[in-house]
Amino acid sequence: MARYIGPDCRLCRRAGQKLLLKGVRCATPKCALEKRNSVPGGYRSRRRLSERGLQLREKQKARQTYGIFEKQFRKLFTEAERQGGISGDNMIRLLEVRLDNVVYRLGFGISRDQARQLVRHGHIAINGKRADIPSQEVKMGDVIGWSKAGTKNPLHKSLVENGVDAVVPSWLSLDKVNLTGTVLSMPSSSETDVEFDANAIVEYYSR
Repeated sequence: MARYIGPDCRLCRRAGQKLLLKGVRCATPKCALEKRNSVPGGYRSRRRLSERGLQLREKQKARQTYGIFEKQFRKLFTEAERQGGISGDNMIRLLEVRLDNVVYRLGFGISRDQARQLVRHGHIAINGKRADIPSQEVKMGDVIGWSKAGTKNPLHKSLVENGVDAVVPSWLSLDKVNLTGTVLSMPSSSETDVEFDANAIVEYYSR
């Protein structure tokens, strides 16, 4: 299955805002959006986007932020609709409880890409059992930590020596000594810092 392998900063420039794809670098003057806040290709259309175009842009922001393929994203949205209630809030919750996102939120990875790689390589464990599927959903009460192999990873050693520098959301707790995190509750849309309009995405798929 193909995956985008181009520059992450190009996606931010196309979206016109920071998608935080490179972690802490995005908050520094090195951020490409700070240096070159223009659409890739050097051309910005004067034509206003249609309502459909704006909805598509919001969908792309969400997909690119969490690093999800279109097929995966559509499946996730279908599940959000099936659950009942507000589809946009359900969608955000399903995105947030992905294992790779939780690893990122706990500060074990500086970006979601790095967190996804940690999971795929078997460096992360849930309730003491090795987990290697980035899209796996965590549940309330789950304890996310490092697998036996993960404790040998240089990143784990760095976190032990320097500590975890992350603002952990209220639905998670972090044990900085043992480098484990616990899911205290399911996240709500008000507890996330998403930079896209979930309602626009619902409207996009509802047509």
